[in-house]
Amino acid sequence: MSPQAEKYFNPFTDFGFKKLFGTEMNKDLLMDFLNELIPNHGKITDVNYIHPEILGRSEADRNVVFDIHCKTDKDEYFIVEMQKAHQKYFKDRSIYYASAPIREQGVKGEWNFELKIVYTVSVLNFVFNEEDPNYYQTEVKLMDTVKKTVFYDKLTFIYLEMPKFNKTLDELETHFEKWLYVLKHLRTLQEMPVRLQERIFKKIFEIAEIAKMTDAESFEYEHSRKQLNDLKNSLDTAEEKGVAKGSIEIAKKMILKGIDIEEIAEITGLTIDEIKALNGA
Repeated sequence: MSPQAEKYFNPFTDFGFKKLFGTEMNKDLLMDFLNELIPNHGKITDVNYIHPEILGRSEADRNVVFDIHCKTDKDEYFIVEMQKAHQKYFKDRSIYYASAPIREQGVKGEWNFELKIVYTVSVLNFVFNEEDPNYYQTEVKLMDTVKKTVFYDKLTFIYLEMPKFNKTLDELETHFEKWLYVLKHLRTLQEMPVRLQERIFKKIFEIAEIAKMTDAESFEYEHSRKQLNDLKNSLDTAEEKGVAKGSIEIAKKMILKGIDIEEIAEITGLTIDEIKALNGA
């Protein structure tokens, strides 16, 4: 579908994801999504957004920047991330990011080391587990490998592999499945389906309508959409050249180390534009 034909924004752009889940006026959407994601957890009735960047303790330490970083009314921390493209060390990145709010809970002086619950929720626009094509939701906790029981229940990772969610409108059974359908198909829809006539989804369709954006929002969305398209085009081109699995992963590591773009291009054989697109992932 051409950009001109899109009626609603793409939730997998930085703008779209943060508009849905990262603003005070729309935090009811975030709470509804999280309550449906973890229904046995206990109802979340309020969230407070925390600054998305956690600074390193020294100039040598790497800062951590989240898409959404919030704390619930039960003093539980949630990191909610949207990932547009696969990274070789994606799982390592998840662990590293989760360690930031854990570290921030440290108290100077006397402290008994009690920690609050931390959830990391990753909405993925790619598949990282090819073994089961139908298993789109993965929940991970620390466990005892012999007893097969949860060892520590205060740290949870949830991954949603959106390409694996393939239910049609008529097949949707739960409110959460409707959420997944909206996230995956919103940008391709031209009107709100009858099956989605619920308050929370009506609000999503209202705030996602491109024609109702302010000039500033339109500019920001167009920039965000272009970044997503540039990333996809660069990855597709690299795949065609047969260098994706090698050069792209090397380039990503070099980007993380702050190496100059020209030097990355020289070493990997990728173009400057391809590297810039990866840097925006």
